[in-house]
Amino acid sequence: MSYRVQIGLLFALPVLLLGGLYALGAAIPVPVLGREYVVRVALSDGSTPIGLPEILGPTDPARPLVVIDAGHGGPDPGTVSETYREKAIVLGLATALRDRLLEDGGIRVAMTRDDDRFIVLQERAEIARALGADLFLSIHADSAGDKEGVSGASIYTLSETASSEAAARFAERENDADIVNGVDLSGQDEDVNAILVELSQRRTSEQSVEFAELIQREGEGTLVFHPQTRRSAALAVLRAPDVPGVLFESGFVTNPEDAERLASVEGRERFAEVMARAIRIYFARQTTVN
Repeated sequence: MSYRVQIGLLFALPVLLLGGLYALGAAIPVPVLGREYVVRVALSDGSTPIGLPEILGPTDPARPLVVIDAGHGGPDPGTVSETYREKAIVLGLATALRDRLLEDGGIRVAMTRDDDRFIVLQERAEIARALGADLFLSIHADSAGDKEGVSGASIYTLSETASSEAAARFAERENDADIVNGVDLSGQDEDVNAILVELSQRRTSEQSVEFAELIQREGEGTLVFHPQTRRSAALAVLRAPDVPGVLFESGFVTNPEDAERLASVEGRERFAEVMARAIRIYFARQTTVN
């Protein structure tokens, strides 16, 4: 190695070391003059707001908009097995659904993430609200822990108790600063705002349940469902008071048959077919009602 190359490496090594630390977010002991010092580089916690995703499909803003949320991503792999990672499985499902909806036409589509990036949990629902989404679908895959033979999809909606609590918190946080279901809350009495948000959340919950029922009905005989198909829980990602939504646990990453099916081209196509059909029926019903 030439003298000039050695001198160049001498100056480049500290830069490369710090760059590696930044990329890994690790704490690594660095020897300096016979003593060890630990250099720590803090990584972003994901709290920095991200830009809104592109809306694909028809340019007519009157067309319904569905926001598809592929769970986890980036340094958060979700449930993992020896072969599969949840973040990759659900992104494949989300992408297949997006492509199917765009191919069929008539519905606008946006994805909270279309690559391997990390998005803060609460920010996912906020993206749907900021875009004015008419429907929100969060896709995940479960873990059975030590249980064997557990398989199948589950459909989650926001529990009634969590829905009321979310409405109260939203009214308090957004008082004098927001619009819910087309109603301007600014300047209104706090008690009136709380009632308006509660009513909006109740209507949103009813629409979410209707969408969940459609997924189960349209998926019967095509998708594999868990015996306890319909569930409700206090899920932060579903707490928007004016965007109907469900969380779809597509299956179990820890079940080899489930994981292989969900990661396959055929499995993604079956999922996209069922979900796209449920979405279209849902929007057709809403158009009839409205």
